[in-house]
Amino acid sequence: MVNVDNLQTEFIPETPAAEQPKTRSSHVVLDVIETLLLALVLFVGINLITARIRVDGLSMEPTLHNGEYVLVNRLAYKWAKPRLGDVIVFRFPRNPRQEFIKRVIGLAGDEVYITNKQVFVNGQLLDEPYIAEAPQYFGTWRVPQNSLFVLGDNRNHSSDSQEWEYVPMQNVVGKALVMYWPPSAWGLIGHITPRTSP
Repeated sequence: MVNVDNLQTEFIPETPAAEQPKTRSSHVVLDVIETLLLALVLFVGINLITARIRVDGLSMEPTLHNGEYVLVNRLAYKWAKPRLGDVIVFRFPRNPRQEFIKRVIGLAGDEVYITNKQVFVNGQLLDEPYIAEAPQYFGTWRVPQNSLFVLGDNRNHSSDSQEWEYVPMQNVVGKALVMYWPPSAWGLIGHITPRTSP
C-alpha cells in the first residue's frame, strides 16, 4: 500500500508557448543588427584607409594597363613624405573630380629638366627601367613647395606634369599598393626609386 502522504511532486511552471518563438525571433533580429553594424564599421574603416581606382588609358604602361583596378593606401603620406619613384593617385589639379595615377619624378624644391630623351633631377640623370620609351619632349621645371612633379611611365602618351605642371600635396589621395583586378594582373605595384648618375 502506498502512503500518499510521503509522495513528493516537483512543480514545473509551464512556459507559455507564445514566448519561445518571440524570444528566438528577437535573438535573430539582434544578430542581424549586430552583423549589419559590424559590416558598416568595416566598410567605413576600409574606405577611410584605402581607395580603389580603375586605370583609365595607357599612360602608365608597361607598369599598369587600361582597365586594371588598383588598391590605394590613403594613409601613406600622413606621416611620411612621397619619394622619387612612388606611384601615386591624385585629384587632377585642373578638374579635382578626376583622379589620375602617375609616378613621382620631382619633389618640392627639385629642378627637373628633360633634354635629349633623358630626364635629369637636380643635375643627375635618372635611370628609369620602368618606362615604355624615352621622352620625345624637353623642358625645365622647378617644383614649388608642397608640390610634386609627376610623369606617366608611358612618357609620350601621358597627360602629366610636363604638360600641366605640378600636383599640390593636398590633391594627393595616396600611394598605389596592389593591382587586384583582373586576377591575372594581381600583384604589388613597383615603387622603384630611379637610380641617378652625375
